[in-house]
Amino acid sequence: MVGQPPAGRARLARWRETGIPDGYAGCGVGGHGSDLDRRPRPMERHFWQPPAGIRWQSWPERFAVGLAAAASAAVEAAGAPKISSRGVAGDGVWERARRWFVSSYPLLGALAAGFRIVADVELARSWEISIAAVDAHAGEIYVNPVRVLPEEECRFVLAHEMLHAALRHADRVAHRDPYLWNIATDYVINGWLVEMAVGTMPDGLLHDPQLRGMSAEAVYDRIVTDLRRHRKLATLRGAGLGDMLGERAPGPGEARRAVDLDEYYRRALTSGLAFHESAGRGFPPAGLVAEIRVLDAPPPPWDVQLARWFDERFPARDRQRSYARPSRRQASTPDIPRPGWHRPEEEERRPTFGVLLDTSGSMGVRLMGRALGAVASYALARDVPTARVVFCDAVAYDAGYLPVEEIAGRVRVRGRGGTMLQPGVRLLERAADFPADGPILVITDGECDVLRIRRDHAFLVPRTARLPFTPRGPVFRIG
Repeated sequence: MVGQPPAGRARLARWRETGIPDGYAGCGVGGHGSDLDRRPRPMERHFWQPPAGIRWQSWPERFAVGLAAAASAAVEAAGAPKISSRGVAGDGVWERARRWFVSSYPLLGALAAGFRIVADVELARSWEISIAAVDAHAGEIYVNPVRVLPEEECRFVLAHEMLHAALRHADRVAHRDPYLWNIATDYVINGWLVEMAVGTMPDGLLHDPQLRGMSAEAVYDRIVTDLRRHRKLATLRGAGLGDMLGERAPGPGEARRAVDLDEYYRRALTSGLAFHESAGRGFPPAGLVAEIRVLDAPPPPWDVQLARWFDERFPARDRQRSYARPSRRQASTPDIPRPGWHRPEEEERRPTFGVLLDTSGSMGVRLMGRALGAVASYALARDVPTARVVFCDAVAYDAGYLPVEEIAGRVRVRGRGGTMLQPGVRLLERAADFPADGPILVITDGECDVLRIRRDHAFLVPRTARLPFTPRGPVFRIG
């Protein structure tokens, strides 16, 4: 670079007429030549010559063509197959099946757009995946690329796994046996897909026309009566293995999904159902529609259900007006006395209830704290002054009547041995100072003996607890 040209617009204008001096001639980007070629290069410089009658495109025309090609490439990249980098389906049949839902089946189209397909031979071998499995937390469907299926059967398999994830079957297992619950949900989902004619069901999958119209819970209650036969049945993952995988830790370079999964699955299914019905695509099975409606209006949490239980048994006492103790007089009418509010002073039996608390070694301190805190707060809100508390492990410890505000704070738990709750039940039922219509609230982790309670009662247990008997009273599960 020689340097900056001398200042002055007049001198630059003179150079435009007389030419640039030799000292500044090579200062441009192109050197001594021009850096701007407004026309294509001569034909003899190209290896390919255009046919006669076809002219060369100008640079603006070429730029427009390149811009259009770049836009097309961006659109293709946005709609590229959602195949994880851990594996690519060899023939692309799984991806074609997924795109069919997005373009042609609105009920499951939104779900299919959000799932990734992982086709990895080593992963399928290590996880013993025969055909497919799903991880609802990761939003991935794992397929075995060695198992070659027609596209119609791939559609059926993908729809099966997507419904597993969207209906939150893995989270609804609760106290049930996970594998038998997987079998029950497979029967229900396969029945829906066969009824809707979504693809073709592969050979060997679970389908029983006699179970049509039944819920997964009802099917589970039916198949547990024949455990020997149903333990041998196979899911899409294989015999003895459930195709609903649990939550896993994110791998290297992966991030947890920021979108709330429950909200995503709920919106995908409810919007898909609305579009499916508005487009006149037929009527989905009543059981599937009911499941989607439940997703749109989930059941209340355990603490709300417990509050309703208290409301039904301990109605709020009504206040009455009385002039015996006037309240403050209003400034606008100081000569007119105003009635005050008070509760009736006549003698009446105050409501109470019994708390049977499992204090065995299997009970967690956090569980007992949450349960007792909720019981105390709801009892205070309904003007229940005291509760009869009994601690049970190997034997029953009668703590007597305790103020409800002290149940969670100053109760000293005794025992921490085995679990025998029936002596505590008999103690409450035979107590002369406990009302005959007093309800009993049992707080346990489910690892107890069979209980026989003749009084009105309810159970407060962890979400995954399983009672060893069929309860007659309501069961509130702490999430």
